[in-house]
Amino acid sequence: MEYFGLEKELDHLGYFETEAQAHLEKELKKIIGQGRLIALSGIVGSGKTTFLQRLINDLSSTKEIIVSRSLAVESDKVSLSTLITALFYDLSTEKDLKVPTQPEKRERRLLALIQKCHRERFVRRQLRWRIAPAIVALFVDDAYGLHHRTLVGLKRLIELVRHNGGTLSVILAGHPKLKNDLKRPALEEIGGRTNAFALEGIRGHQEEYIEWVLKQATKNKLQPTEILTQEAITFLGERLSTPLQIEQYLTLAMTEAYQVGVKPITAEFMETFLAIGLDDLEPSLIRHGYNAKTLAELLNDRTSEVRSFLHGQLPPGRTTDMREQMLKIGIPL
Repeated sequence: MEYFGLEKELDHLGYFETEAQAHLEKELKKIIGQGRLIALSGIVGSGKTTFLQRLINDLSSTKEIIVSRSLAVESDKVSLSTLITALFYDLSTEKDLKVPTQPEKRERRLLALIQKCHRERFVRRQLRWRIAPAIVALFVDDAYGLHHRTLVGLKRLIELVRHNGGTLSVILAGHPKLKNDLKRPALEEIGGRTNAFALEGIRGHQEEYIEWVLKQATKNKLQPTEILTQEAITFLGERLSTPLQIEQYLTLAMTEAYQVGVKPITAEFMETFLAIGLDDLEPSLIRHGYNAKTLAELLNDRTSEVRSFLHGQLPPGRTTDMREQMLKIGIPL
């Protein structure tokens, strides 16, 4: 870090906002106020968690929205009961909270709890403040692992709150697989009632993001081209697509450049660190939430067969059949 004049690590530099992200946040805030089931998808490393934290912070600062978050780390084990418990913990002011285990009693207690949550709201036409029911927003990260029964339960919970005069929105964030799953006929009951959004991250702004990262890390004391040549910045912008990739390969290249005394880093030097097969089919699918096991379950096939397909080891005819199956169910190839 001293060699390149860095004062901060590259992975915690703040929030880089594009015009598309600003528009997306505006749209989400509007629809959260309506009491909806919302799906936000983005590939691995696109900045979903950072975007969500920004959105949560902005919502928490308002007078109308109460934010709740599921903190369970085992996403594949998160159930409707887990998410209702999160709502109880974030909405209740009781010190020794005991969440009812019996479903009917639990839901009635939750409805009563939401009805007690009020916020002051400014009415422009009347030019005064009045007390109004608060909007509750429940955020669930890594939601691609939720069982379809949990999704159905969330949809019913939103409707139940609405019928009792309250407003609850549930924001599910996950890989593009989440958005794709909601389009499947088996989830028509949920998908047809879900507002789906895609986070494009820094797509189209890679070079701008690289320069921003270097400026933030050096507190604008150095020009980006003192660390990377302009050709290297352009090369990275063309080859990489997410903040995670850029931070990873910048750190790797600067570490090696320090060892051999290279500065600034050239495009030729940078090229030696890009992983071979970075854009191959398997890593690309994994970024969208599809590993071999997940694909095998969707295709009702053997995991070993799927791995052979991903590595180009199946006979041509079988490869074509599997490819057509994947395209049919909306898997990006």
